[in-house]
Amino acid sequence: MNTKITVTSSSKGNDNLIILADKSSFEWASGILTASEIQIVKDAAQKDIPYIFLPQNKKIVVIQFLKNSSNEYNDKEDARLAGYEILSLLAHYKVPSIFLRNESNLNRSLEYLEGMVLGNYQFLKYFNDKKEKEHKLKEIKISTKTLPKKEIETLQTVTTATCKARDLVNEPQSFLSAMQLSEEIRAIGKEFGFSVKVLNKKKIEALKMGGVIAVNRGSETPPTFNILEWKPAKAKNKKPIVLVGKGIVYDTGGLSLKPTAHSMDFMKSDMAGAATVVGTIAAAAKAKLPLHIVALVPATDNRPGKDAYAPGDVITMFDGTTVEVLNTDAEGRLVLADALHYAKKYKPELVLDFATLTGSAVRATGPEAICFMGTADDEIKEKIETSGYCVYERLVEFPLWREYGEQLKSNIADIKNLGGPTAGMITAGKFLEHFTSYPWLHFDIAGPAYLQKADAYRTKEGTGVGVRLLFNFLQNY
Repeated sequence: MNTKITVTSSSKGNDNLIILADKSSFEWASGILTASEIQIVKDAAQKDIPYIFLPQNKKIVVIQFLKNSSNEYNDKEDARLAGYEILSLLAHYKVPSIFLRNESNLNRSLEYLEGMVLGNYQFLKYFNDKKEKEHKLKEIKISTKTLPKKEIETLQTVTTATCKARDLVNEPQSFLSAMQLSEEIRAIGKEFGFSVKVLNKKKIEALKMGGVIAVNRGSETPPTFNILEWKPAKAKNKKPIVLVGKGIVYDTGGLSLKPTAHSMDFMKSDMAGAATVVGTIAAAAKAKLPLHIVALVPATDNRPGKDAYAPGDVITMFDGTTVEVLNTDAEGRLVLADALHYAKKYKPELVLDFATLTGSAVRATGPEAICFMGTADDEIKEKIETSGYCVYERLVEFPLWREYGEQLKSNIADIKNLGGPTAGMITAGKFLEHFTSYPWLHFDIAGPAYLQKADAYRTKEGTGVGVRLLFNFLQNY
């Protein structure tokens, strides 16, 4: 469910109101609040109470005071958190629609609205009582006096795309096979305006995509390789930006079987990287960003079927590299490697891959940050780190020193798919680097992509992490 944002010229007399206000100025209050209500609000401001709830005849008025510090990024995030936190109050009073009005000199309406919309997300598809569980808040109204219409429309586009990514991650593998993922991508492409081409198993085998083929061998369901493209008539980049997303729709670990508790039980989320790039290109197409963007999604499940690839096997990748497989649960890097080699055909300006790749990334930064590394220049890295702070999907860079490559040397093949017992997120990145020949960044989103409990507007389970980050980066590219 995605909350509708309605752009209006001004509020109506019976509109429920949220007013973002400063603690020192109350000129706006006359005509909205009574004298006694104004005094209540002033007293609350002096006591640092974050918001005041005032019931009026047939409507409610909420006065919200936002935090203000010397850190712009923290202040914007605090506005998102405040927007999320007000949802419980609105839910208690079963408010179906509310008008957001800014009376603060620091206009953080965009972030406040973002926190409300993302926090109001639900995935109710499989509940029989979905109507009873559904949030009552369906619409947030806002005036162009508060925010430019273009900014409001862009926010609606990005939050909708983020929620699409969440939906994909939240779908169980009983529905979302590799083939069904392709159907969902086609539907999203039709809705948002980008093209989709799907390579079937026969074509994947003809291309000799050894990584995708090997991982799929234990499955009853064929793999797909999805090619998404947004190419506007007047793209500013002569060579495309390529996004690559790991599309392991379910990961048992293969013959290197995962334990069920706290591992395999949420492996429907192992295609969160695919969801990120699908959501990003959807938002870019809907917003008509003047950039040529291609997204590649290799998709399969990883199962211990009767023909499954095994630890000790040697496979030949799409680019001809031979790989000794030491652990079939290190499968994401195998399918990504084929996609990274496929990206070379576009002679890309930049390649960015997203994947729930390693437990090491989770242990390194937890759900608070994305681990990233790569060969793109410092200017690109700085820009995407800035985007990370802007949307509060923060990045931590790790090195790709040559010593990490030593851990991938094999006695019987060109390389092996597993490094040593430490720095696993780096050796996984080092493995991927072998298949690149262009400016490239790898993002391990294993920490923030799927949450066991909600983190404010980052709702429980699929978070859609990376969509807002990438869109902000591309918008400013």
